[in-house]
Amino acid sequence: MDIEIPPMVERILSRLDRIDTGPAEAFHQAGLPEDFLDRLRDGRLPVPRGQRLVRLAEALGTSVSYLVGLDPDTQPPTELLEEDQASLGLLAGDEEALLRAYRRLDVPGRAALLHVLLRMAGPEPEPTAGGSRKRRG
Repeated sequence: MDIEIPPMVERILSRLDRIDTGPAEAFHQAGLPEDFLDRLRDGRLPVPRGQRLVRLAEALGTSVSYLVGLDPDTQPPTELLEEDQASLGLLAGDEEALLRAYRRLDVPGRAALLHVLLRMAGPEPEPTAGGSRKRRG
């Protein structure tokens, strides 16, 4: 599910105003950096997922569904509640940056990028049986 950042920022600001809490306090409770909104707005930080998104909703006294622009009474998609692989340390920094950039592309842009990457990477190496290499001789 793609989340539109400007409306999310507006919903966060609205909740901060409604509960009369400063951003630094709410973001600290959610385990997010103090400059979270600025970094989110500038595209330097991805939309939180998993427990960070749940903690943000809790700190703002609202639901995950509301924050992501859904009817507040509906269940959010499970993909939003799953931890992002990068947050689990499964991706290197450059891989995470590449993935964030890829996610910002539209479908034709993604297809074009994939085509270019596959051409640049060349053919996949053939798996070897038992991990051993055949000798010429």
